[in-house]
Amino acid sequence: MNKNYLIFFTLIMITLNGFSQNLNIVITDPVRNREVLVDLLDRNGLQTGEMGVNYSDFYDGYESKSEVIEKLKSLVDDIHITIVLATWCGDSKQQVPAFLKVLDQTGFSNDNLLMIGVDFEKKAREIDVDVFNISRVPTFIFHRNEIEIGRITETPIETLEEDFLKIALDSKD
Repeated sequence: MNKNYLIFFTLIMITLNGFSQNLNIVITDPVRNREVLVDLLDRNGLQTGEMGVNYSDFYDGYESKSEVIEKLKSLVDDIHITIVLATWCGDSKQQVPAFLKVLDQTGFSNDNLLMIGVDFEKKAREIDVDVFNISRVPTFIFHRNEIEIGRITETPIETLEEDFLKIALDSKD
């Protein structure tokens, strides 16, 4: 069985089996000496603390390409996404709310979304993120049929929705 699928499945099962009460854990990052969110996150957590300061601005202010969103709508049902992010990171603060807006516009199911917060050393507390080989944050990891089909690392090459569409289409071949 694919290693990435096993990791993803394990994380989902942890979430479904009660770990969800440990959402949005706040710690003091030992390197930055400031509060950050780690482990499993949800949108409510992202709208608090340092990340929450500009969350609405980046979500509301992101202007996606409607023609790309329309193409994505028929391609998202069987895709799962893991986002590894850092609430202290400028790129995470900007790209994650914008990407969540793209997901909302496509009708993407939150049941297929997993968000994991990391500290300055790109570590979580209860989740081993080393298995994802994270070099920069945010990293958006796309899965289809139990296989990783692509990533957006830190910032998109084109736009968030265009990169997502390319990943979704390329994996259909």
